[in-house]
Amino acid sequence: MVWYWTRLRRMSPSEIGYRIRVKCASLLQKMGIGTAGTVPQQILSKSVVDFIGSGHGSQTQPYIDAADKILQGKLRIFALKHVFGHFPQWNQDPKTGTVAPLVFSKSLDYRNESLVGDIKYLWELNRHLHLVTLAQAYRLSKDQRYLDGLQSHLASWFDQCPYLRGPNWTSSLELAIRLINWSIAWQLIGGIDSLMFSGDAGKKFRERWLATIYQHMHFIRRYYSRFSSANNHLIGEAAGVFIGSITWPYWNDTQDWGSEAQAILEREVLLQNTPDGVNREQAISYQQFVLDFLIIAALAGQANNCKFPNTYWKRIEAMLEFLASIMDAGGHVPMIGDADDGYVTHLSQEPGFCPYRSLLATGAVLFGRGDFKAKSAALDDKTRWLLGDRAEPDFNALRPDPNSLPIRRAFPEGGYYILGADFETEREIKLIVDAGPLGYLSLAAHGHADALSLTLSVGGREFLIDPGTYAYHTSKAWRDYFRGTSAHNTVVVDGQDQSVIGGNFMWAHHAQAKCEAWEPGENQDRFVGEHTGYQRLSDPVTHRRSIVFDKRARVIEIEDNLLCRDEHVAETHWNVAETCEVSLERDGSVLAVNGKHKIRLISDGRDAKVELRRGEEDLIGGWVSRRFDVKSATTTVVWRSRIFGDTQLQSRIEILD
Repeated sequence: MVWYWTRLRRMSPSEIGYRIRVKCASLLQKMGIGTAGTVPQQILSKSVVDFIGSGHGSQTQPYIDAADKILQGKLRIFALKHVFGHFPQWNQDPKTGTVAPLVFSKSLDYRNESLVGDIKYLWELNRHLHLVTLAQAYRLSKDQRYLDGLQSHLASWFDQCPYLRGPNWTSSLELAIRLINWSIAWQLIGGIDSLMFSGDAGKKFRERWLATIYQHMHFIRRYYSRFSSANNHLIGEAAGVFIGSITWPYWNDTQDWGSEAQAILEREVLLQNTPDGVNREQAISYQQFVLDFLIIAALAGQANNCKFPNTYWKRIEAMLEFLASIMDAGGHVPMIGDADDGYVTHLSQEPGFCPYRSLLATGAVLFGRGDFKAKSAALDDKTRWLLGDRAEPDFNALRPDPNSLPIRRAFPEGGYYILGADFETEREIKLIVDAGPLGYLSLAAHGHADALSLTLSVGGREFLIDPGTYAYHTSKAWRDYFRGTSAHNTVVVDGQDQSVIGGNFMWAHHAQAKCEAWEPGENQDRFVGEHTGYQRLSDPVTHRRSIVFDKRARVIEIEDNLLCRDEHVAETHWNVAETCEVSLERDGSVLAVNGKHKIRLISDGRDAKVELRRGEEDLIGGWVSRRFDVKSATTTVVWRSRIFGDTQLQSRIEILD
């Protein structure tokens, strides 16, 4: 319970009061007071305009193949190939086999692995992304098998997951994502007049589904994430309620619920994302997650005469500009901050689907941006389903302009800076420096201790990387490593992280980083920044980093100034991409080769000891995680020095073509 008391200390009096009120409300619900156990009568006469397209232009066979696997009882959940019978056991963790109890949901400790297993896997299954695949296959083929399979999965979920019982009624965000996927599936099978609802049995099933939908929206509204939890969860929850109110306007309550949710979205899009387009959680994967919520909600409103203001759309466009700017010539986006492979919905079955390129393709059509089109590379199926018949002609009419990329190179409010040359070519050098906050609000839940870290790609090939995330609720040692300072390309002092971990999704002490100088130029780019993370030590240490990129020489000079009085151990870490061949040269330099590109890492070497860590588990080091719950060995180069008082550590990166 250490995490609980750590979190409590970070709460304001008003937040503590709010959480007491929520606790009281949940206790009343446990007694049957304030629930939606009795659902109001449905008013089915209101007209609704679908906001999901027909998939025109998509290849049918990939959706048929994917849906057939689901009907055969096969699903991929993160790294796991999950096999089930006619329908899943919805309260069972697919990874461990643990069956969570059907107790009152708000009294269930979903963090307790012995009680619920790995909750990420259980929740992922219950987001019902795969039901959209069944609905797509039905829409494209009109094969009754897919409609029957969809109904079977839903009916079993209603049976196994009674209202307010078990793990699937604990998290408002999970209910919201489920609502969004139900909305998409509902539209694809024909809405309120679907063949699924024909006859007396079909009408009874429709009533049951609609009752559960009402209960979902009622639950989310009662348990919106607030205060220190008001991050991507709040945006997702509001998106779920808003999309639900648009899709199913069949109760008198839904109009008010939808208006409230829209107001939350319009407020939070500005609060949670900087004017220069960076999501304040400082986690790139969550940027794409949030963008889906924001875009899908706005499209739902747009189709049903419930429009969002220009400020809302402008912030979305800025967020897409940031993604386009940090993506290298090979389509890679740095894995900065947390990533859990979380998606709002799966609308594409294309091989090699990239969520970032897809967002840019959607943005290209929405905003008429040829530069977005250039970075997206091609129109994808997700964009086709989202934007309908206009997707293809509008995308094709755009003139791509790679010469205007990157769109921006400095994001001072978000804290990122791009040094480089020869952008969008085979000779591209792209170096991204992080001088932003640890994360969002007091918890900084999804941030990593990566102040003044950098990533480097050459010619669209990754060299120096952020190694990712790997774990969330389980495997504490690995969770701590991947978000710790040693897993980032910066300096570690006395073996400690810049920021102090307070729990799986909180930090007890935040390093404060800032940019002191940013000077881009024709022949040279220069960045200077510092952070305060090590000023908490008994002998305070200030880390100031200077980076100068000589474009003609294709050399990056890095000076790490450690300002202190006493003795410390300083380690400069370089996490190299797993696609590189790494070797220690006789002169002490390190050579990394990736295809036809190579770099050389050089330390000033006066007394620095070089070490190559690869796949080490005792003192964890040399790992990368490209997917949630999957890790593989890579090489981490460490230069270790013992310093006395103010010290300058020099590193040199030579790009060798």
